[in-house]
Amino acid sequence: MVLSNYLLGLFNYIVLVIFVLIGVAFLTLVERKVLGYIQIRKGPNKVGIMGIPQPFADAIKLFCKEQTYPMMSNYLMYFFCPVFSLFMSLLVWLIYPLGCELISFDLALLFFFCCTGMGVYSMMLAGWSSNSNYALLGGLRAVAQTISYEVSMSLILLSYIVLVGGFGMNLFYCHQLFMWFFFLCVPLFFCWFSSCLAETNRTPFDFSEGESELVSGFNIEYSSGGFALIFMAEYSSILFMSMLTVLIFFGGDLFSLLFYFMLVFMSFIFIWVRGTLPRFRYDKLMYLAWKIYLPVSLNYFIFFCCYSFWINNSMVYWDILGNKLME
Repeated sequence: MVLSNYLLGLFNYIVLVIFVLIGVAFLTLVERKVLGYIQIRKGPNKVGIMGIPQPFADAIKLFCKEQTYPMMSNYLMYFFCPVFSLFMSLLVWLIYPLGCELISFDLALLFFFCCTGMGVYSMMLAGWSSNSNYALLGGLRAVAQTISYEVSMSLILLSYIVLVGGFGMNLFYCHQLFMWFFFLCVPLFFCWFSSCLAETNRTPFDFSEGESELVSGFNIEYSSGGFALIFMAEYSSILFMSMLTVLIFFGGDLFSLLFYFMLVFMSFIFIWVRGTLPRFRYDKLMYLAWKIYLPVSLNYFIFFCCYSFWINNSMVYWDILGNKLME
């Protein structure tokens, strides 16, 4: 019985990964279409009907091109980093609460912290192993940016973990049946969403890929399949962050269409921000993380800890009082 549950969970995860990769393909198409209309032009519209098969044509083109390697690169590390990046971005989908034993576990958000912490190594090692100054600077920027924004993101998540009383993903749905957490603390939502943009290296926080300074950043030496894997890892992270945002702040019911409409809308906001906002200066990026987001998230964390402590003590007090009255 246990073996059958694990096999069912593994099958569910494989199906989930397949649909995530299909979602990544169509998210790239949506991004190109939206950016085209923002720039008053049409997006891809030549392949098939209205350009819908365009992502699959791009994938065939990228994976069929010749793979080149820089002469002075660390070959094994250079080859392994894109694979590891995609692996970590797909592994984190294990916490998607499907209700089976392999995927739904009680320490889901702790697993998310571990995966996001490990994901930065792929960018850092990709920049270092390419033996390029531009790639190395992009990798160092990615490390500094991820560490800076992971602090505030972790504090925001810990605030809600204290509020719901556990690390499980299903707890967030149960505690938002009557009111979404978005209405409980709107400033924390904007801090969280900005941190998600920084974690996924999206505009206006895409300093690890700054074209005006670093040509293409940490992935400058990657072509064909390696570039495609890095690209897929980035867009898989966007989909996951959109799902996590909807689940934490909007009480996502996984069995309702509203959850998936909101997930698509959050992914659209990632694209919309890219088409409208310019890139910040690097010192302003660090100032925003350490002097604005960190104090705000820390204050909310202390407030939620005090609130949870007060509620628990009040419940204990009323239980004791009720028992004495019954006696």
